[in-house]
Amino acid sequence: MRAIVVERYGVLPTVQEVAEPEVAAGGVVLKVESTGLCRSDWHGWQGHDSDIVLPHVPGHEVAGTIAAVGDGVQGWAVGDRVTTPFICACGECEQCLEGNHQVCPNQLQPGFNYWGSFAEYVALPFAAVNLVRLPEGMSFDTAAGLGCRFATSFRAVHQVGKVQAGEDVVVFGCGGVGLSAVMIAAALGARVVAVDTNPGALELARKYGAAEIVQAGPDAVEEIRALTGGGPRVTMDALGSNEIVQQALRVLRPRGRHLQVGLLPDGVRLDVSRVIGQELQWLGSHGMAAHTYPEMLGMVASGVLRPADLVTRVIGLDDVPAALDELSAGTPAGVTVIRPSGVLG
Repeated sequence: MRAIVVERYGVLPTVQEVAEPEVAAGGVVLKVESTGLCRSDWHGWQGHDSDIVLPHVPGHEVAGTIAAVGDGVQGWAVGDRVTTPFICACGECEQCLEGNHQVCPNQLQPGFNYWGSFAEYVALPFAAVNLVRLPEGMSFDTAAGLGCRFATSFRAVHQVGKVQAGEDVVVFGCGGVGLSAVMIAAALGARVVAVDTNPGALELARKYGAAEIVQAGPDAVEEIRALTGGGPRVTMDALGSNEIVQQALRVLRPRGRHLQVGLLPDGVRLDVSRVIGQELQWLGSHGMAAHTYPEMLGMVASGVLRPADLVTRVIGLDDVPAALDELSAGTPAGVTVIRPSGVLG
């Protein structure tokens, strides 16, 4: 099969012919119809993830059709249209039995722990607890973005942050995660302020429900305070930046909630005295379990959420190296989806 192969960190990967994955007991092999290009893939390519062993095939946001079914898998058949969270939980540990698949200590992540979905086929483990059947009418391109960016934002905003109607929510970083968060928070009735350096991303944020947009920079904190009457109830770092974290915590009202979703590979320094004195909450959020997808899919089916609108570019495997490299200079507006088949029409 054709796949994107990273042989050295930070050096552009290439398209190569590699062996197709074998189906394992309890798992399936998926024919990849669509897979998202995410900033997490860029972090992996740069060597920020200790789980990756070179040579490596990235890719963790995936939708497709089942091509092979392993021993012991029930209820799934070749040809079924599915997606999966990027965190493939074991389904048997203490956290999984409590429903917290997104923090399973035995989790496997395609594109990180093993070869991922920037390929024509990908293996998925623990099918019984991780496969999600696609609703009729949902495209593979839309579904590919659910497993990481959209589902991650849905859990962060709705399930972890518990955003309520009427609250001011400031989203820092309007890439795929941030734009998803803007759409979800607005759909929940929050008043959203979107912050980014990219004017195109800010215009998309306004399109997806942001009431206000702010150009990122040293004056952003005072502008946000003015727009929110003294500060928001909720902030979210959707990019992963020490500078963003400082601004997000400084701008919060007392007893405000900060959602950290963006990765911080270089760590971060916190003003703990402020966190204590203002009774601020720092809330980490990591993916979303497959069994919690129905509420999100229901809101998509009703039209309240429109993840299809976030997809702004569709490319083939040959375009991936250049698209990864673009992320070194910043996050392009919208969501990029890869179709490994190369059929882009």
